[in-house]
Amino acid sequence: MDSMLNKYARLLVHYCLSIKPGERLFIRSTTLAEPLVREVYREALRAGALVESELEFEGQNKILLQEGNDSQLAYVSMLYSEAMQHFDAYLYIKAPFSLRDDYKPVPARMRQRQQALAPLSNIYFERTATRALKRCLCQYPTQAQAQEAGMSLEAYEQFVFEACRLNTNCSYASRKQACHWKHMNSLYSKR
Repeated sequence: MDSMLNKYARLLVHYCLSIKPGERLFIRSTTLAEPLVREVYREALRAGALVESELEFEGQNKILLQEGNDSQLAYVSMLYSEAMQHFDAYLYIKAPFSLRDDYKPVPARMRQRQQALAPLSNIYFERTATRALKRCLCQYPTQAQAQEAGMSLEAYEQFVFEACRLNTNCSYASRKQACHWKHMNSLYSKR
C-alpha cells in the first residue's frame, strides 16, 4: 500500500493542486488518514511548499457540540482561519470514522457552530471560485466507507486506487486527457 500512497500523494500534490515552490498548503483530515497525510506532506515539501496540517480525532466534533459552551462553539481554529483567508492550497482528505452515527446534535447548537464558521465558508467559496485558493477533496479508504459500499476494506482500497488510476503507469497528462474526454462525453450524452 505504501507505493500506492506515494503515487496518490504525487497525484494530489503535482496534478490536483499543482503545488509550486513557496506556496502554502493546508491539509485537513482525520487521524485515520495519517499514512496519506504523511506522504502528501513529504511530497509537498519536495515540491517546495510550506505545509500545515490539522487532524481530527474520533468524536471530536461530537464532544464539542455536547460539552462546548457558547464561546467554545463560536471559536474557530486560528490555523483554519488563516488557511482559508491566506493559504494558496487546501487539501481535504475524507476519512470518516463512521458514516452512521447515532448522535443527533441539538439543532440550536449545530446552528450556532455553523454560524461561527459561515464567514470562513464564504471566504472559501469566493477564493476557490477565483482560484486564489486551489482546493482538492479526495478519499482515504476507511472501514466505514468500505462497509457502506458493502465491500471489504482491501476491495474498497483497490476501488479508490483504481478510480484515481493509481494502478496504471499513465502520466499526469494522460490522466488530464482522460478527465477531459470523460467530461466531454458527459456533456454530449446530456444532449
